[in-house]
Amino acid sequence: MEREELEALVEEARRSDPDAWEVIYRHSYARLFAYARRRLPNSEQAVDAVGETFARAYEDIHRFRWRGAGLTGWLYGILRNVVFEMARSGRRESPSLELDHPETGTDASDGVIAAEEAKAVRDAFASLPSEDQELLELRVIGGLDSKAVGAVVGKRDGAVRMAQSRALQKLRKLMEEQGHE
Repeated sequence: MEREELEALVEEARRSDPDAWEVIYRHSYARLFAYARRRLPNSEQAVDAVGETFARAYEDIHRFRWRGAGLTGWLYGILRNVVFEMARSGRRESPSLELDHPETGTDASDGVIAAEEAKAVRDAFASLPSEDQELLELRVIGGLDSKAVGAVVGKRDGAVRMAQSRALQKLRKLMEEQGHE
């Protein structure tokens, strides 16, 4: 969605237009849910976190300004705070790194190999420091650019790019140590 379209939606959302909120919700939900699901122990808590994020966004849309991360980054910032609050309140157990494993070929062995590779990536990813995990989730899964991630986590975009590079190097090294290249 182009920025001009999002700007128009934000203006409509500020007037409490339910259609605008529905478009924003549909545009953002899947990526926000994926982020929350990786940070929280189950889908139910992830759904709750995203719901709370949209409730807060609805209440605070008048405070939103077009700088840095844009609307999606602003929503991620809210979600990040919700997830942290859930962790502090004890509603969080250890997160699950469940991923869907689509079949990659017609041979049954292809599915087994894909599942093993996905498990290796999950295991290596789980070994990364939480800051590296979050940064990679926001950049790769969330699809945010480095400037938007920086606005969410409180770093400059250059620092985000450097941190991403280091995190990917760590991930590659962990994969190599596990015998996966």
